[in-house]
Order: sequence, then C-alpha cells, then structure tokens
Amino acid sequence: MNSNYVEHLCSADKRLAIIITEIGRFSLKIKKDSFQALVEAIIYQQLNGSAANSIYNRFLTYYENQTPTPEQIISSSDLELRTQVGLSRMKITYLKDLATHVVDSRLNLFDLPEMQDEEIISRLTRVRGIGRWTAEMFLIFCLARKDILPVTDLGLRNAMKRTYLLDELPKPERMIEIANPWKPYRSIATWYLWKSLSKFNTIG
Repeated sequence: MNSNYVEHLCSADKRLAIIITEIGRFSLKIKKDSFQALVEAIIYQQLNGSAANSIYNRFLTYYENQTPTPEQIISSSDLELRTQVGLSRMKITYLKDLATHVVDSRLNLFDLPEMQDEEIISRLTRVRGIGRWTAEMFLIFCLARKDILPVTDLGLRNAMKRTYLLDELPKPERMIEIANPWKPYRSIATWYLWKSLSKFNTIG
C-alpha cells in the first residue's frame, strides 16, 4: 500500500481527513502465517482480551510454544484441550474442522492470495466457526486487502456513529453509503476509524 490513500481519503471525506491528520501514518502489522491467524481468530472469538490472551498462551504452551500443525490439532485430545488449555467443546470442534479442511485440501491456504475477496470469504466460511467477520479480518490482517468494509464490526460502527454524529449505531446500508467515497481504500479508512476510538477516548 502506498501513500496515495492519504490524498484520496482526505479529499473524499473531510471528517475522515481530520482523523487521518490526528492519527498520522498508517501502519498495519500483517500476519504471515495464515493457519496461525485463523487458529488465533477462532480462539479469540467472543472472549475479552485478557481471557483470550490467557487461553491462547496456554494453547501455545500445550504445543511447546509453537503454533501446532493441522495434523497436531486433529490428533490432540479433546479432554486435554478443555482441561489444560481451557478451550470450550465448541471451539475445539471449530479448530479441528479448520485443521481437517486444510489437511484434506478442501481449504488450500496457499491458493487464497490469488483469489478475489468474495471467493476467499466463501471458502473460509465453509469452515465451522468462521463467519464473514472473521474472514474479513483475515483479508485485512493476513492478505492486506485494501478495500474491505466489515459492516458487522462493532468498533467500526461505534467509530462511525461518533465521527458522523449519528443518533444510533449505523446499519450496514448506512455504513456502505458512508464508506462509498473511500473506495478503493476502505480497509485503510476502517483502520483509521478503529484507531480513532482509542485516540480520542484518551484525549477527551
């Protein structure tokens, strides 16, 4: 991604331009290991930060501080994953379904970078426990796709409500309308709005 996004977003949306000026340089840490990213996303679902961190750290410890291979996850004891790691039965099912999809090549992670966004979402959401939001986070944080708008993301909805002085959290149709001028950099605009939540909560 180059600096063209700054000129485009600032000229397209004056409210967003203020946020970009306040936040500064766009910097997104891309996760290189696709399987690890999906495993982490499943573990972190519906947990607050500290609880998720604790379980994820125990998960890595269980596998000797390394991300396990799909084969290792498949062969792991459900009982031990529950009692030693703290994973729920449902999340164990999700992790093993992901691992099975990878092992039997129903999900080829190496093919994903060559696919279109919606095709990737379709492939990923065939795995139990991976919904559209998780797939969209994968597109942003693993594949660095620059034009993703996660309309179900609560942080983005809150940031839009505050930035655009809305009476209530925006619904998907309103979010798409607001974000239309951001194309083809909606992922980057979303990142800035996420950052604005902590930035402006801190200063005001």
